[in-house]
Amino acid sequence: MCGIVGYVGFREAYPIVIKGLKRLEYRGYDSSGIALLDNGNIKLSKTKGKVADLEKRAQDEISLSGTLGIGHTRWATHGEPNDINSHPHLSNSGDLVIIHNGIIENYDPLKKELIKRGYIFASDTDTEVLINLIEDVKKNEGVKLGKAVRIALTQVVGAYAIAVFDKNRPDEIVAARMGSPLAIGVGENDTEFFVASDASPFIEYTNNAIYLEDEEIAVIRKGKKIEIRKIADDSIVVPYIQELQLNLEQIEKDGYDHFMLKEIHEQPNAITDTYRGRMLVNEGIIRMAGIDDNMERFLNADRIIIVACGTSWHAGLVAEYVFEDLSRIPVEVEYASEFRYRNPIITEKDVVIAISQSGETADTRAAIQLAKSKGAFVFGVCNVVGSTIARESDAGAYTHAGPEIGVASTKAFTTQITVLTLIALKLAKAKGAISNSDYHMHLQELELIPEKVKECLTSDSHIKEIAAVYKDMPNFLYLGRGFNFPVALEGALKLKEISYIHAEGYPAAEMKHGPIALIDEQMPVVVIATKKGHYEKVVSNIQEIKSRKGKIIAIVNNGDVSVREIADYVIEVPETLELLSPLLTTIPLQLLSYHIAVMRECNVDQPRNLAKSVTVE
Repeated sequence: MCGIVGYVGFREAYPIVIKGLKRLEYRGYDSSGIALLDNGNIKLSKTKGKVADLEKRAQDEISLSGTLGIGHTRWATHGEPNDINSHPHLSNSGDLVIIHNGIIENYDPLKKELIKRGYIFASDTDTEVLINLIEDVKKNEGVKLGKAVRIALTQVVGAYAIAVFDKNRPDEIVAARMGSPLAIGVGENDTEFFVASDASPFIEYTNNAIYLEDEEIAVIRKGKKIEIRKIADDSIVVPYIQELQLNLEQIEKDGYDHFMLKEIHEQPNAITDTYRGRMLVNEGIIRMAGIDDNMERFLNADRIIIVACGTSWHAGLVAEYVFEDLSRIPVEVEYASEFRYRNPIITEKDVVIAISQSGETADTRAAIQLAKSKGAFVFGVCNVVGSTIARESDAGAYTHAGPEIGVASTKAFTTQITVLTLIALKLAKAKGAISNSDYHMHLQELELIPEKVKECLTSDSHIKEIAAVYKDMPNFLYLGRGFNFPVALEGALKLKEISYIHAEGYPAAEMKHGPIALIDEQMPVVVIATKKGHYEKVVSNIQEIKSRKGKIIAIVNNGDVSVREIADYVIEVPETLELLSPLLTTIPLQLLSYHIAVMRECNVDQPRNLAKSVTVE
């Protein structure tokens, strides 16, 4: 995934583009670049490294004036991250400039054909192939830039979001998308326009945005209405301008050292925002239009299939336990990347729940398309309003977590579990699978969760002390049972993502089926040992670890005695219903990963080799 920013209007473009790139750096950060147009001259600067490196280099290399500019922050796919492979890329003539997010799958035959026609390539990227293809079409067909881009894209196989300009057309940017998100910010009276991968680069300038759909191209001219067409047949699309609810404070660190820490601490409010208006505790009502309007599809389903990737997959695993426990509907949880390729058995009686923070995850999108082709009903659970999965699903529910900038997902995980728990409770009530008293008790307990999360966050300084003890360990083991087994997987993933420490998550009972061989004094074991749910069994597992000199970090309920006597360190969380406990037990694991990463001087918000959302295969 990469970040795209573009501006054309009456302001100086450079400050807007640079600031926009910093806000989009979560999307990719191994290289970056910028191109400005000023009096017919293209001023290009790009470099391996972060946007801060680009900022220094650009100030030394080029003049920063010009009212049209595009910028790019990269997560490398074709070609290693270096200065040459960084975007933007120029065409051979030097007239056309492009930035690109995605993969052109048929770049190789296109490149070979263009070489035959005399084109020379400086980089290893598929993007340079695309800009020269556009130039070739423009030259041979004798057409303007917009039409040249559209014709060229009909020859392209793959995923892309692009922004292109021609130095001979100083007030125009052409943008297009297929599989990768692209938003256009519309200034007052069409005096200025912004192009970006999401709305964060332009939110302080305008709340009006157009989100391009797949296979759409937009010609953006200062002082004129946006022209949007279908790439395939050149038909006109009427633009839909929506008013954004995002505000600037949501995308700033707000005094925290890192976005990840801010987002961990936002979880009480995020969970509240997720059930606000949906869960009316006093009335005993859960309102979710996406479920209410399709209740029969859910109640008559043979099974629910959950598809997701990464942290969202772990949320899906929690949901499997919750759905089957409450609503008694069979649930299968699949990695979207495997589901789409293994020829799965899907029928029109299946319900597929697709979970994705960004709503743009390529594998999850492909899984949705496969499910729909087989007649299954698709329900999306996303955080980003207007995202592709939100639009492609038959129905769905937003998590209302607010923007999540840190690459390692935190509040998205807990809000996904919240939404999925609401759905399970609603279905259980409709099926009569839960008593009225139990139903009300679950609602009341869920309402208390945000305050209990706040209590978990008060352990921050204690967790920091534990992190200092174990930060240099080469391996960790995470153990949990029942509803907290997926939390063990998620805890291990967090540590791997941001600390670069090898970690494994296991069901606690599986430890003696292999992993116990790894236990020694150099192996910290994080054990989730809350009172409800197989407590005695987990205590036995802890004793087995201790007898082999393993170091125990235990997540326990307030006032626990048994585990405290055995463990090296304990972190307390409040007591709640067993099926709601993942919302609490995950909090100390997030904080532990965070503090270890900071102490190891890792880049917490931008871990190596990762991007926020994987929009390409």
